Amino acid sequence: MDPVLPALLTTEGSESLLERALADALDPVDEDDEVAKRVLDAAYEQFCRMGIRRSTMEDVARRAGVSRITAYRRFATKDTLVEHVVRREFRRYFDQFLIDIQEAETVADRVVLGFASALQAVRRNPLIGGLMTAEPDVLIPSMVNDGGRTLATVQRFVAGQLRREQRAGNVAEEVDVELVAELMTRVSSSFLVTPSHVIDLDDDEQVRTVARRFLVPMLEPGSGLRSAGPSVS
Repeated sequence: MDPVLPALLTTEGSESLLERALADALDPVDEDDEVAKRVLDAAYEQFCRMGIRRSTMEDVARRAGVSRITAYRRFATKDTLVEHVVRREFRRYFDQFLIDIQEAETVADRVVLGFASALQAVRRNPLIGGLMTAEPDVLIPSMVNDGGRTLATVQRFVAGQLRREQRAGNVAEEVDVELVAELMTRVSSSFLVTPSHVIDLDDDEQVRTVARRFLVPMLEPGSGLRSAGPSVS
């Protein structure tokens, strides 16, 4: 097995790929290396078509129309290339998430759209969703066996969005947004890791109904999810 596969979401340092992708989405970086972009685009297409295990750097270079040496100059190893491709896909997810919630008029609508957007973005992504379907032993273990780092990253992102709503007066001060974000994140991740036999996750209306019936009420003052102290920033 390729060494990168069991740890797609975790880099060698203290920061996970998901954390770096989120940072990129909130503070976009300028990418002006056209050759590197071609290699990344070719790798994305190659991985979607053949999977990560069966793809080589030579395959990617050929698809990008560059020499193998050129590809290695941009990405020293296949591990590094996979890291950059997956990171870019998660960054695109965060980018789209932020766009989707801007279209909603109320905090309830933003919760519903955000929940549906998250499931759709991952499940329908040709690379991430494809890996979860075709190579679940590659991606899912890295999502659930990383000491909670992946969930924690998404939880912090959701909590940050809810704190903005709280500061804007759209969510009562007594609501514990950290706990609400934790529960919302765990519900989402559960659906992604273990597909439901009750809810059709490909039915957008069903997904939105679930969010409106069970997630939105957590933001209401009488939900019981009250903060025991100041929100953590």
